Amino acid sequence: MSRQSSVGNAPSRSGSQPGKLKANTLGLWDVVFMAVATSAPITVMSGNVPISVGYGVGTGTPATYIWATVILSVFAVAYVTMARYVTSTAAFYGFISRGLGRVFGLGTGYMVTFSYIVFEASIIGIFAYFGQLAFKDQLGLDVNWVVIALSGLILIGVLTYFEISMAAKILTLLLATEIGILAVMAFGVLFHGGGPDGLMPQTLNPVNVFLPGGLSVAAPGLAMFIAFWSWTGFESTVMYGEESKNPKKIIPIATMIAVTGVGVFYTFVSWMSVAGNGGAQAIALAQSANPLDMFFHPTDVFVGHGWVLAMEWLMMTGSFACAMAFHNAAARYMYSLGREGVLPGVFGKTHAKHGSPHVASFVQTGIAITWILGFFFLNQDPYADLFTILAVLGTFSLLIVQTLTMAAVFNYFRHHHPEEKMWRTKIAPILGGAGMVCVVIMMITNLDTAAGPAASTLLFKLIPYITVGLFVVGAGQALYLRKTNPVKYETIGHVALADDHGLVLDEEDVTHLSPVELGVAKALQETRGKLTLSDELELERELEREDDLR
Repeated sequence: MSRQSSVGNAPSRSGSQPGKLKANTLGLWDVVFMAVATSAPITVMSGNVPISVGYGVGTGTPATYIWATVILSVFAVAYVTMARYVTSTAAFYGFISRGLGRVFGLGTGYMVTFSYIVFEASIIGIFAYFGQLAFKDQLGLDVNWVVIALSGLILIGVLTYFEISMAAKILTLLLATEIGILAVMAFGVLFHGGGPDGLMPQTLNPVNVFLPGGLSVAAPGLAMFIAFWSWTGFESTVMYGEESKNPKKIIPIATMIAVTGVGVFYTFVSWMSVAGNGGAQAIALAQSANPLDMFFHPTDVFVGHGWVLAMEWLMMTGSFACAMAFHNAAARYMYSLGREGVLPGVFGKTHAKHGSPHVASFVQTGIAITWILGFFFLNQDPYADLFTILAVLGTFSLLIVQTLTMAAVFNYFRHHHPEEKMWRTKIAPILGGAGMVCVVIMMITNLDTAAGPAASTLLFKLIPYITVGLFVVGAGQALYLRKTNPVKYETIGHVALADDHGLVLDEEDVTHLSPVELGVAKALQETRGKLTLSDELELERELEREDDLR
């Protein structure tokens, strides 16, 4: 068993006081609901299914969700195996740092942090779009979308200031309503035996992913990319490990429930949306000026118009829940980088009472507001531009990071925990990684189509360069720290939760310190019983004296 160095509650060089998130706050279903809220079922179904039906594989769309469920379940097996040994708020960042090294870790850490940062603004865009429609259609009020967007961001900022349990309760309530309305539509279609073409069970045939399904030409790459895009955020379960009860047990369970549960639900709802309209009409509605009618029409016919009115509002509240979930994810990544000193130490502060990363949360709100105002003053559309461009921007980086995570898991278990089963540590990472590589290829080849008219914008064209730039900045910072501050370099991606809920740096992973540096660290441990981040200044002074002697 490795010795561990405590790193909690120690002042950084800037004088700020890194804190710990509030432990033992979230139960199994809290974590599940928060992760599923990030996936945003009602937004995904109403926004993504029509694209796949209208321009991907037509009536074969439900089968794409079967493929995605299988591949992501294999990915999740490897992902949660790593989570059993490393409990860290910055999941991908921590896993890649341990499996592929700190340079890769910090490079991808910046990529994934940026993804979650832009996702909130993206989802607020579609939240404002849905809100604008609901206010106009049902109340006769023409509210500017930017007012709705800014109001949503401010409310999220207030709610996430408090401890995570409050956010969990709100997200659970909103998620229940959006899942409920989709289920009402789907079961309404099922109990009536479907639309003009019946229940159309043939749409579930996995072979249909490669056929046009009523379209003139099939675009299976686009359809599969859209399906995988629908799961964005499921991996956030691991981020809440430090705040959950018995994380090494419930986080793996929560992740598998989120992946498979969402997959079964997506498959069922997309199937019923196609069957409720009938093949030809489903494609016609998906390609129409209002593709949301793919869901409104069967709800109206099989359940009643009152449920359509409710669905309009729940599309708004569902996207709000998704934006708040991504806000939490972005704030926790910034907090993790802040407590390790990669970002300014003030980001690593937590609220004394609520245990929330309140500073990082406030900063995230400010960033999201800046995105919203930028698109507003450039006269951009909240759906076609704001939502689409930022969603693609975030997804581009995130899918690459997910792919690298499989390589990191495989490599980590080559050197650690040989007692683990080969299926979890070798086969699953290889299969999951191969599946994710295919998804990344599909993403790159279908990016223009997925973005629609927004593909002509400058920001869209800069997406690959932004992603590469984020990695280069992070990797460059890691290389700089390795040369100038080896102690801080060692903390990159390696601060995790100990069994006693303290934050620790495992010495088995400290492999780059020189003999002199290790000697100073051991001397400090012998005299104090532990090496804390508060010892960093003293350690650096000792190292400087050693350099002078040499």
